Amino acid sequence: MELVQDISQLPLTNVKGVPLIKYFAEMVGPLQNFQAWPDDLLISTYPKSGTTWLSEILEMIYHSGDLEKCHRAPIYTRVPFLEFKCPGVPSGLETLKERPAPRLLKTHLPLALLPQSLLDQKVKVIYVARNAKDVAVSYYNFYKMAKVHPDPGTWDSFLEKFMDGQVSYGSWYQHVQEWWELSRTHPVLYLFYEDLKENPKKEIGKIVDFLGRSVSEESVDHIVQHTSFKEMKKNPMANYSTLPTELMDHSISPFMRKGIVGDWKSAFTVAQNERFDAHYAEKMAGCKLDFRWQL
Repeated sequence: MELVQDISQLPLTNVKGVPLIKYFAEMVGPLQNFQAWPDDLLISTYPKSGTTWLSEILEMIYHSGDLEKCHRAPIYTRVPFLEFKCPGVPSGLETLKERPAPRLLKTHLPLALLPQSLLDQKVKVIYVARNAKDVAVSYYNFYKMAKVHPDPGTWDSFLEKFMDGQVSYGSWYQHVQEWWELSRTHPVLYLFYEDLKENPKKEIGKIVDFLGRSVSEESVDHIVQHTSFKEMKKNPMANYSTLPTELMDHSISPFMRKGIVGDWKSAFTVAQNERFDAHYAEKMAGCKLDFRWQL
């Protein structure tokens, strides 16, 4: 896996008003020709909201808890990332060609950029939403270690960009709300990161029911154990440590950093928190989604 050019810290590219990593933006056009299969399952989240965690849970469900099968390749190979593209690394669509049915797919795209066939085929979606403050802190650290992002600058300036939707994938507020609205007309299981942390067994039960599968209680316990943050953080097939340092520099910040609820308290100043709360109240006015800031 050789990187053929310097990919680090390029400016974001706007696609239909959505800022995206330059290479990902180049994939949006080709993705519109993507043909979904009815038995595909789409994992959708705003970045840093538990995507890899959910991917690993689903992989274990699909393979009946067989650890050997779930350790056969890195998670980004097992669950293709639709819009992923980077010089020297197979794209999401290229990886997808190798996947047999039933396929697990992953995206962070807002609805405006989603391939239409996913909606036309009524492909089942599992969406995970995480509270905005923890997302902002996690995203800032991810920006620093994943070199395809622009330089995040200071935490204060990054937080302003996040609130303004001027980070990759745009507005968190719009993302969580439009996918929530979609659940009225499309088969979407809408989960919350905080619920998964608090009671993974219960939430995995919801996933199993949504998939229409039968999984024993013993198997669910096994999945809970092996998809815990502690286990995944040390699993090279889940923690992205197999990617080149030029893409992700884990010495700056590990891809799987803390995985807790309420980490925002370690980063937000009192003034930032007050400003964020006022902005949040304005952006989420009338929205029925209820997020928890701590457990």
